[in-house]
Amino acid sequence: MIRLDNITKQQGTRLVFIEASAALQKGEKIGLVGPNGAGKTTLFRMITGQDEPDTGQILVDRGVSIGFFSQDVGEMSGRSAVAEVMDGAGPVSAVAAELALLEARMADPDEADMDAVIERFGDVQARFEELDGYALDGRAREVLDGLGFSQEMMDGDVDKLSGGWKMRVALGRILLMRPDVMLLDEPSNHLDLESLIWLEGFLAGHDGALLMTSHDREFMNRVINKVIEIDGGCLTAFSGDYEFYEQQRALNEKQQQAQFERQQAMLAKEIAFIERFKARASHAAQVQSRVKKLDKIDRVEPPKRRVSVAFDFAPAPRSGDDVVNLRGVHKGYGSRMIYEGLDLLVRRRERCCVLGVNGAGKSTLLKLVAGTTDPDAGSVTLGGSVKMGYFAQHAMDLLDGDVTVFGTLEDAFPMAGQGSLRSLAGAFGFSGDDVEKRCRVLSGGEKARLVMALMLYDPPNFLVLDEPTNHLDIATKEMLIGALSSFEGTMLFVSHDRHFLAALSNRVLELTPEGIHQYGGGYTEYVARTGQEAPGLHA
Repeated sequence: MIRLDNITKQQGTRLVFIEASAALQKGEKIGLVGPNGAGKTTLFRMITGQDEPDTGQILVDRGVSIGFFSQDVGEMSGRSAVAEVMDGAGPVSAVAAELALLEARMADPDEADMDAVIERFGDVQARFEELDGYALDGRAREVLDGLGFSQEMMDGDVDKLSGGWKMRVALGRILLMRPDVMLLDEPSNHLDLESLIWLEGFLAGHDGALLMTSHDREFMNRVINKVIEIDGGCLTAFSGDYEFYEQQRALNEKQQQAQFERQQAMLAKEIAFIERFKARASHAAQVQSRVKKLDKIDRVEPPKRRVSVAFDFAPAPRSGDDVVNLRGVHKGYGSRMIYEGLDLLVRRRERCCVLGVNGAGKSTLLKLVAGTTDPDAGSVTLGGSVKMGYFAQHAMDLLDGDVTVFGTLEDAFPMAGQGSLRSLAGAFGFSGDDVEKRCRVLSGGEKARLVMALMLYDPPNFLVLDEPTNHLDIATKEMLIGALSSFEGTMLFVSHDRHFLAALSNRVLELTPEGIHQYGGGYTEYVARTGQEAPGLHA
């Protein structure tokens, strides 16, 4: 359906693609992977014709429809969310628009050409029915419901929605369109767990082709059947899901390393012989023959190592056994009551993940514990010797845009040595000149990493984390999971990343209208015991 033939693309001085080739066939669901900046977005832009390769060509089969979802959603205003989604439904949306126009003209008593309008209305209505147009509103609502919208939000002004909800509207447009090829750039961003699981099912049932990027490995594993890796300007295909790709990549690396080492040993032996006998006339022919042999050998390159970062916690001071105690807590916003008489005790070394449907009060619980909002009644008490670190989504907005990454770390830890702060920056993915970037130019992922570095350097013994993995790529998530696995303190966290939940939780707090249901054991045990991956969704 889509072929990339020997494409080369340069941006500034950097070669993004070097004679790279790949193909997307009917029915394939491909995960596009590679380090940040490898060229994933550039590839999408070239396929959609927003950008062109310098050499080579991108061939799209005649008549193939392409739907592209990107993080840049553009302007949305003046319509309901449903109307906005229906507008992206391909030919049927244009027919619907004409139908609405003709209906308005038919209702106008001053319409001069009523017979022609009625005749045209009949033709357009027949075409609308042929395209299943009358089911369009229902299908649009089904998609928006799957993406977490209430009826009120569906019919409300799209302009009043936050950036994250507008992203969902933009994604809904592509899903309703059901094109032959879907290009999805990070569709799992901004989705909660329920919406994510619904989207998996939708994409698994979609019979068109799919090319997508995602920082959620669980999501990738359940949707894709092939991986294309971008690395060093090349495109390499792997059959199978993300898990298989990781294993295959590690195996290929190991084999290439072994091949490289064998060749290096052979070369060293040959070079030693040449060096030893090059001055002897009796060995001149042998030396010459070996020099020629060396010139002809195809050199094996060592495998390209992904730079993996690691962060080790300094030991946190020990807290008391009772870390936080909520007693008889009431909390509401306006007429909406979130908690009535909530009791909860979190004890030392518990790692509690908080689950609940949209609006159940997950972030509110974390804010109450962190002290950034007060209960209307009842008490929230921190235990003895508790030192808290709180990661909130808005923390990224509080970074000073004019200060560099390194300057931000220096301001926070004036007594720390330069070497120690550079190691900290490096562990969170800021190496070389990256530490001199001003905060205003940082991506969402970079900001999240910097806030993490600030929070974890002088280690707290109680971590309260609200969606810490949003914006983080898979490699950084792995680093964070590794670091938090060896964390000796207590954790209370919300996340929609199932790999993160399963790796780190040892207690589940499920928020329901009847109160908190508590499950001993982590997220994996919760899924096994309840038969559901998220509250309100049944397997």
